[in-house]
Amino acid sequence: MKKLGLVLGGLVLAACASTAVVDSALSQSLANQLFGAASRGTSEPAQTYGSYARGCADGLVQLPETGPTWQAMRLSRNRNWGHPQMIDFLEGLSRQAVQIGWRGLYVGDISQPRGGPMTSGHASHQMGLDADIWMLPPESLTLSRGERENISSVSVRTEDQRGLTSHWTPRHAALLRAAASDPRVDRVFVAAAVKIEMCRTATPEDTAWLQRIRPIAGHNYHFHVRLRCPAGSPHCETQSPTVAELSNGGNGCDDSLRWWVTDYLNPPRTTGRPAQPTEPAPPRRRHPREFIMADLPRQCSEVVQR
Repeated sequence: MKKLGLVLGGLVLAACASTAVVDSALSQSLANQLFGAASRGTSEPAQTYGSYARGCADGLVQLPETGPTWQAMRLSRNRNWGHPQMIDFLEGLSRQAVQIGWRGLYVGDISQPRGGPMTSGHASHQMGLDADIWMLPPESLTLSRGERENISSVSVRTEDQRGLTSHWTPRHAALLRAAASDPRVDRVFVAAAVKIEMCRTATPEDTAWLQRIRPIAGHNYHFHVRLRCPAGSPHCETQSPTVAELSNGGNGCDDSLRWWVTDYLNPPRTTGRPAQPTEPAPPRRRHPREFIMADLPRQCSEVVQR
C-alpha cells in the first residue's frame, strides 16, 4: 500500500507539473491570436472581465446578421458578438432610427465571440460593451454578404477636421441624442466637429445626455457607443472618469472642446531649447495586439479555453 501511495503521489505531482507547463505556455501566448481564433461564444452566463481595452467576456451573443431594422456589416470579421445588453440596445436603437426617419442601422464591429484583443483594428471592443454604428443611413436592409463587405460608410467630417460635410443631417443629431439618452450608455464617441455642432444647436436642458457625447480622433464614418458595466458584473472595470464624475454637471461644451480643432491639429511650437529630462522616458505602452495572456485578467485564460 505504501508503494502504491508513492506511485499515485508521483502521478499526481507529474500531472500538476504538466498542468503548470501548459498554464505557463498559455500565459505567454499572444492573446489576440487565441481570441481571434474563437468562432463562437461560450455557453456560460454573460459576464465581463477586465476593461474595455484589456478584457474578455463569457456568454456573448451574436447580433443576427439581418433584422427588421438593422444589418450587421463586414460579416467576414465575425465581430457581431456582444453582451446581451448591447444586443438589446442595438436592436432598440435601430427601431428608434426608423422613428427618426432612417430605414434602420448598419452596425459595424461590436466584439469577437469571446471578446479579447483583436488581430487588427480596435484597441477596445474587448468585453462586448462597445459597438460601432455607421453614419451611412441605410438605403437597403437586404444587402448580401458580399455587398456588406464592399459598401462603405460616409464621412460627416471635413478633411481639415474642423467642420461637417453635406452628409451630416439633423437626423444624425437625433440618432446620437437617442443613443446618448439611454441610461445604459456611458459615452458615445464622435468626431470633434460633430460634438461642436451638437453643442451649437443644443438648448440648456440638453446637458444630461449631451455630456455623454465625447470628442475623439477619427470617428467620422461611424459613432462608437460604449455601455456601462452591467449590474452584477463584479469583474468589470468602470471607465474613469464616468459621466457622473464630470464637475458641475457640465455637458462638455466648454473651451476645452475647441482644443480638438486648434492645438490638437496645430500644436503650439515651444520656444527656446527644450529642457533636459530629469528622468528616463517612460516605457512605450504596448498596444493590445501585443498583449500576452498574462496581461489579461486571470478569468480570460479560462474563457479562451472553454
